[in-house]
Amino acid sequence: MKPSSSVKQGRKQYLQQRRANLPKIEFPEQLPISQHFEQLSKAIRDHQVIIVAGETGSGKTTQLPKICLAIGRGISGQIGHTQPRRLAARTVALRIAEELKVQLGSEVGYQVRFDDRTDDNGYIKLMTDGILLNELHHDPLLKKYDTLIIDEAHERSLNIDFILGILHQLVRRRPDLKVIITSATIDPQRFSKHFGNAPVIEVSGRTYPVETLYLPLGDDNDEQGNLSLEEGVCNAAEELVGYGPGDILVFLPGEQDIRHASDYLRRHMRQSVEILPLYSRLAQSDQMKIFSPRTSSKTRIVLATNVAETSLTVPGIHYVIDSGKARISRYSIRSKVQRLPIEAISQASANQRQGRCGRTADGICIRLYSEEDFNGRSEFTDPEIKRTNLASVILQMAMLDLGSVEDFRFLEPPDNRMINDGYKLLQELGAMTASRKMTKLGRQLGVLPVDPKLGRMLIAGAQMSSLNEALIITAAMSLPDPRERPVDKQQQADEKHRRFTDEDSDFIAILNLWNYISKSKEDLSWNQLRKVCQKEFLNFNRIREWREIYAQLKRLMIEKKYTINNKAADYDAIHKALLSGLVSQIGEKTSDGNYQSTRSNQFYIFPGSGLFQRARKNNEQLSDKKAESAKWLLAGELVETTRLYARQVAKIDPAWLESIAPHLLKHKYTEPYWSRKAGRAMVKESLSLYGLVVIDNRPKSLASTDPELAHKLFIFHGFVENDYITRASAIVHNRKCLEQVEAMEHRARRRDILVEQDFLEDFYRAQIPNNIHNGPRFERWYKNLSSDKRKKLEISVEDLIRDEAEQIDRFAYPETLTINGITLQLEYHFEPGAADDGLHIILPLG
Repeated sequence: MKPSSSVKQGRKQYLQQRRANLPKIEFPEQLPISQHFEQLSKAIRDHQVIIVAGETGSGKTTQLPKICLAIGRGISGQIGHTQPRRLAARTVALRIAEELKVQLGSEVGYQVRFDDRTDDNGYIKLMTDGILLNELHHDPLLKKYDTLIIDEAHERSLNIDFILGILHQLVRRRPDLKVIITSATIDPQRFSKHFGNAPVIEVSGRTYPVETLYLPLGDDNDEQGNLSLEEGVCNAAEELVGYGPGDILVFLPGEQDIRHASDYLRRHMRQSVEILPLYSRLAQSDQMKIFSPRTSSKTRIVLATNVAETSLTVPGIHYVIDSGKARISRYSIRSKVQRLPIEAISQASANQRQGRCGRTADGICIRLYSEEDFNGRSEFTDPEIKRTNLASVILQMAMLDLGSVEDFRFLEPPDNRMINDGYKLLQELGAMTASRKMTKLGRQLGVLPVDPKLGRMLIAGAQMSSLNEALIITAAMSLPDPRERPVDKQQQADEKHRRFTDEDSDFIAILNLWNYISKSKEDLSWNQLRKVCQKEFLNFNRIREWREIYAQLKRLMIEKKYTINNKAADYDAIHKALLSGLVSQIGEKTSDGNYQSTRSNQFYIFPGSGLFQRARKNNEQLSDKKAESAKWLLAGELVETTRLYARQVAKIDPAWLESIAPHLLKHKYTEPYWSRKAGRAMVKESLSLYGLVVIDNRPKSLASTDPELAHKLFIFHGFVENDYITRASAIVHNRKCLEQVEAMEHRARRRDILVEQDFLEDFYRAQIPNNIHNGPRFERWYKNLSSDKRKKLEISVEDLIRDEAEQIDRFAYPETLTINGITLQLEYHFEPGAADDGLHIILPLG
């Protein structure tokens, strides 16, 4: 139905009002992108999709939305602007608002997870890429926007690649939508080809030349000539200090390398430099030292992981030392764990590192590897979609009805093995069937804004009356650990944090910390709580975000009609809920002190765990009952570095898996055997999960797996061999008759009188129903029989004697013998070769 004229008029007036209310737009002349205003404006007008390539410092992030606004975009819909990180979304929004001289949250706003400062009538909206993906659930065509800017696309995160695949479809259905992809100068042509050879516009950001020197640590084939990494860093740093003033940024593979290099530099360069570490898990107070004003004229040497490649801009850098290596997160299809191997970085990453100097003056980059090595490296780093499990993407695609993963137009299609593995994880969680159809549980998981594993914990928590605890724990698992260990105060921090530790579970430690913060917050303002956190070595911002995530998830679960428990849940209810999302991340303690896990993996408890000391006690064979109880563990995270480590672990009972993941367990049974005590046929059952035996040789009734055979064995062992104890009158009668016939055989010293066992077996099977396969069931059945039917279950002596057996002269085998007036009992035993074979006369004593 076409809109009425009044609706059209109202829409026209609304758009006119938006144009009239536009803030004044100015462009800083010092930014390189400002020189490309006309070129960019024309490209945006003339093309639906454009690619803008430029290094950090070009101004593309802050100025592109303003350029769009200046040429009339953002009127019929908002300008959506995505960032890979929440901090960037906030700071960029604040910067643009300041430049436009408007209040943050009105004309310019931002939305990140659980923090929305936007106005429906705003012009520019900064957000994380995850927020944009989430909006697709209720607005598949993204009609709210007339322009989308996808920033930092070169990072090629899973979300970015997913968005670019969706936009490939969306631009055909929304010809009015303008899309701008921004990237560093890393393979911009790939983005262009994805969107039908969209134009690429390069804007320069680096205005000073950078000289590149190659100082390899040594010949890999000549161990005598090789330098250690820390020696190479020290030599390069000493050389750079000689070039003149300026700070040095050193890229190293990991935290351990940073510690070793730091110790070495302090010993060899002494008082001439200030050494600062930088890595993602570093305490915030230590990170802020890099951005704090100088207290001396010393050259700063910042030792960093690849977090300084793109995530953070370190000020004052004139020189770069590049080890050429990094820890690259890779998902292992074989072991199903996320690995962090140290690898040679790509040429693109090396150039990114090089680009961190030369921003404000001429720069020098020293690479601790040869130019030949550089030229032989891969051109680009593998995107995340090729290095991570795809379960979350697959689930979201199913929720958005985007078709099969195999046919979806990703920038680079993922390996089919990764796709299959994503489906397997969803099947493990119960979100998908074996035929790759979404289950009811899958649809429930799909609406939760968390990883499918965490979502599974929440739903299980609701089922087990431990949802409140599950909310607290999953919110914590969505964030870096708020407990900090500053480099120079690690012992003090450990002492403060020890109060939260639980010897059975790191997850209980999380709850202990939560309860401590919650109790403190009752009597304190946020500012006072901040001071408490500083004293306790807790990251206040993470604590606050943790509480915000919890509150938002709680509201969402209530909206979805889940019940939040008010009473504290017990240990089992909490950890069963966690296990439901981490089914395969379990292990059994071995004699070596490590843990045998699923799929032939072995893991070690991470030293930071509260259970680490207990595991060490076990290894030392100390008598500690609590230590012995941690035979089975659940791991919140398995990460492989030098070895496979389990972070956030807890004691569990593997028997829980029977109710939590019955569809994943493989059953193995021994040969059946008869249990006189149980009055039934039994088997020994073993249950395994992905090759790990979780229940070993457990006795189990055969009837649960093979009721027909259980019935046969119950008849044979219980009534033919008379190994079932019962007071049932018919059976008692039959056994007396059997004893009489057996006595005849002993007297006559023959084995051809009693009928064959087949006769008894056929008789009982004809009288006793097939569903009677154990003692208790037989007793209930017999109790309800009428007298006539009980009679049918009785056998006479004549029935038990073979038809062809000769008549026995009872007088030839008397039961007593009288001698001198004394009657003596006689017993007959027929067992040739046995000591008691023959006739026995029972003599009275005394």
